[in-house]
Amino acid sequence: MRVIEIFHSLQGEGILSGTPSVFVRLAGCPLRCRWCDTRYAWDFSAGDEYGMDDLVEAIEKHPCGHVVITGGEPMVGPDLAAREGLADLTSHLRARRMHVTIETAGGLFVPDLACDLMSISPKTTNSAPAEPTLAVAHERRRTDLGALAGLIEAYPCQLKFVVETADDIGEIHRLLDRLPPVPSDRVLLMPQARTRDELLARAPAVVQLCRQTGYRFGHRLHVLLWSDRRGL
Repeated sequence: MRVIEIFHSLQGEGILSGTPSVFVRLAGCPLRCRWCDTRYAWDFSAGDEYGMDDLVEAIEKHPCGHVVITGGEPMVGPDLAAREGLADLTSHLRARRMHVTIETAGGLFVPDLACDLMSISPKTTNSAPAEPTLAVAHERRRTDLGALAGLIEAYPCQLKFVVETADDIGEIHRLLDRLPPVPSDRVLLMPQARTRDELLARAPAVVQLCRQTGYRFGHRLHVLLWSDRRGL
C-alpha cells in the first residue's frame, strides 16, 4: 500500500474535531479539486510502499486509539477500483480496538470495511479545476449518487461540504434531497480555506448559513492552529 505520510495530531474536521488521532495518508486521487490542500497526495505512485504488518506497526507506534485513513482518496486504487488492502487494514485496526475514520469524497462504494465513521465530503461545483481538460474529467467523477447512498446506508457517517459562498447552499440542498436522510447534526458546512486568514475571513458567512439551515458548522481546527503547514 502506497503511503504518503503517517503522523499523530488532532482531528481538525467533523464531529470528532479535537480528538487526538493517527493520520494515515494514502497516495492517489482521481479528482483534481482546485482548492485541494493535499495536492502532494494526488499521484498514486508517490510515497512509500508498506506491507500490512509494517503499516500496522507504524500506526501502533503512536499512543492513540483513533486512526484516520485519508488521502488523496483512500477508497480508490490506481485502477479506480476499490483500493487493494483497505478492508484488510481496517480489520487489523479494528482487531486492535482502534476507532477507524475513513475520509472520502464518496465516489466509490466499498463494502465490508471495519469503519466506525465514514467521513464523506461530496464535491460540489465549487471544486472544479480551472484547466478545461482536468475540469471535464473531474466533473465526470466528482459525484456518484449510488456510491454516496450506499456509504450512507452501510456505515455510521458524516457529510462535510466545503462552502465558498452562500450560493453553494442551494446545490447542497439539492444533493441531500437525492440521498438517504442524514441527521442535520451530521451534515457539516466547512469554510473553503487553505490558510488561517482565509478561514477567519469566510467563517462568519458559513456560521450564518448554519443558523439558517440547522446544519452543523464544520470547524477546520488544523487550519486555525497551523494554517497550511503540512503533517500537523
